[in-house]
Amino acid sequence: MNVELKTLNAEQAADFAADALLVLVPDAAPKGDSPMHSMIAQALKGSDLEAGVGKLLTAYRPAGFKAARVVLVRAGQADAASLRKAVAAGVGALKGPGVAHLGLVASLVAIDNAGLRAAIQAVAEASYVFTTTKPSAKPRALARVSVGVADAGSLRDGLREGRAMVAGVEFAKEWANRPANHATPTMLAEAAKKLARGGVIKTDVLGPKQVEALGMGSFMAVARGSAEPLRFIVMHYQGAAKADAPVVLVGKGITFDTGGISLKPAAEMDEMKFDMGGAASVLGTFAALAELKPAINVVGLIPTCENMPDGLAVKPGDVVRSMSGQTIEILNTDAEGRLILCDALSYAARFKPRAVVDIATLTGACVIALGAVRSGLFSADDALAAQLHQAGESAGDLCWRMPLDDEYAEGLKSNFADMANVAGRAGGAITAAKFLQKFTADLRWAHLDIAGTAWKSGAAKGATGRPVPLLLQYLIDESQRPAPDAAKPAKATRGARRKG
Repeated sequence: MNVELKTLNAEQAADFAADALLVLVPDAAPKGDSPMHSMIAQALKGSDLEAGVGKLLTAYRPAGFKAARVVLVRAGQADAASLRKAVAAGVGALKGPGVAHLGLVASLVAIDNAGLRAAIQAVAEASYVFTTTKPSAKPRALARVSVGVADAGSLRDGLREGRAMVAGVEFAKEWANRPANHATPTMLAEAAKKLARGGVIKTDVLGPKQVEALGMGSFMAVARGSAEPLRFIVMHYQGAAKADAPVVLVGKGITFDTGGISLKPAAEMDEMKFDMGGAASVLGTFAALAELKPAINVVGLIPTCENMPDGLAVKPGDVVRSMSGQTIEILNTDAEGRLILCDALSYAARFKPRAVVDIATLTGACVIALGAVRSGLFSADDALAAQLHQAGESAGDLCWRMPLDDEYAEGLKSNFADMANVAGRAGGAITAAKFLQKFTADLRWAHLDIAGTAWKSGAAKGATGRPVPLLLQYLIDESQRPAPDAAKPAKATRGARRKG
């Protein structure tokens, strides 16, 4: 889908040749005497266009318009959230094979760069179709979107960032939506290599022997039960000086999670193909970086494998040694994501990063706590937590900071190892984060639990591509900030940790 930006006022919009026009209408009726103004005035006067963001009115071949179909949609105050809702409703009403070129008229509202990004994302989301393993699915008909605004020159950044976010989100959705037999660890590694073909990204892929040589005993333990070999994907994007410390993104890549010996119930187990949502979001973020090319260095780490109940699989009660040298008693093999992430976090330290963010569909407890609206955010660094939270607010990809009090780690104590991998049901999302924190000494680290936000269930089942917008916005913001002292992470106060 190609998105372009045009300076296009209401008078010009009526003469714009497109298959359909989607017109964003503000709360206050715009003044003018063009066919567009006349249509809006009549619709409002006759109460045919109801009040409320996303309410719409469709006209077929109206007089004075070149477009065959014109949809008026209420945009409210035209903030990013309202524009996302309005555009999604409008594109939903125009889905079909007859609309290959859409004119999105935003010149009647006060749209800014954030609003333009939101509008572009909404068009892509509302028209997205997964076809890789469904030949009967009709692919996206919408091929071109012309966004008409009052001054195109002032919104170039919003266009670039919106395009990049769409590229990243759709790359992440593609790989997360694929069934596990079409998204094995080897296939994920190939996808990462393809991203490197453009020359902007460099990708290295480590196999079982190299991972063993690194001492990643925790990661290897999870992969033991599967016939599919593990892969450790290392990606580099260099947009700043080589000496600049990178941000490291670590994505959980369990391409299918049966629970291992601690087998999951059969119901909805098919959705465990989405358990590599963290890995997909790292891949998607790198696809966006290749498009946008911000002035920052980024490293992506993806430990990826399957969690299967083979005769070689790790058993409850087994003790393994992590790359850090710390030993782990595996009390529940279904708490496997943290076991592959902990070795990747230890590996991240070699880059002397300015920050490390891990992204994982880690716990059902986070779904219970926050539902599908916000991802869980955990960090002992107040500044990093605030930056990620603000990035999520700006991108419309929301998260919420959760506590990390030291008392939550009490349940991870073990009589037979340095720690256990689970600490009971209470505060499960927090104790999982406390486990990961044990491998982040001297790192500015944050953890995003996306178990509730990475995919949807039910009739709308499918990947969301989150938190690619949050991550990309954070990296854009970070590229404009001076690098912090990565060796001395800021510590949260006890009170701040308790309040989350």
